[in-house]
Amino acid sequence: MKFGVVIFPGSNCDQDMVHVLRNVMGCETKELWHKDHDLQGLTTDDCIVLPGGFSYGDYLRCGAIARFSPIMKEVVEFANKGGKVWGICNGFQVLCESGLLPGALLRNNNRLFICQNQYITATTHKSAITEQCEIGKPLNIPIAHAEGRYYCNEETLASLKANDQILFKYCDNHGTIHADSNPNGSLENIAGICNANRNVFGMMPHPERAAESILGNTDGKVLFESLLGILTTV
Repeated sequence: MKFGVVIFPGSNCDQDMVHVLRNVMGCETKELWHKDHDLQGLTTDDCIVLPGGFSYGDYLRCGAIARFSPIMKEVVEFANKGGKVWGICNGFQVLCESGLLPGALLRNNNRLFICQNQYITATTHKSAITEQCEIGKPLNIPIAHAEGRYYCNEETLASLKANDQILFKYCDNHGTIHADSNPNGSLENIAGICNANRNVFGMMPHPERAAESILGNTDGKVLFESLLGILTTV
């Protein structure tokens, strides 16, 4: 599997993601500039990543301007043809703004930017990035956002549950999901979801910041291994 990492003006996690994909996971990784329409040969067997950051300075609403970048036309078409698209933090916001994922990311309930290590747990095996995660096991994955409070209406929430599209929930260090383990007020502690076709994934935490031992944390690496089909003991 090859990867493309989209770079918007204001992206600040693009090179972190490129490093993990290219140097840690050993994958061919291409950098996709926001003004381009060229996916550089990526096929629907590959994956496009929308990284974290502050695309276009978040001057309007997070992800709202990036959604209209020229490259996003290609990303939407790529996803609609079955290609995998993974949005992290700001990338999750862009996916919601573009309609590739349902719901929206609102201001944190404390109205503050939150930057901390945060436990999450996978809630389903039915996605490429959670297939090898142990359900209920806490993963310590950093978060860094001001608008990470996931919200959707009751009908959408019911659909997400019925289709098993909720991928991650915020939890405590024992894997227990409760109000006190919710850092931003997200609806039902939701930290990540996928689309109904299960090829578009969005999450607020940053697994690329927890994917190599030099950082003292490899909890996020299992998501990359799962996506690549690498067998693990996690």
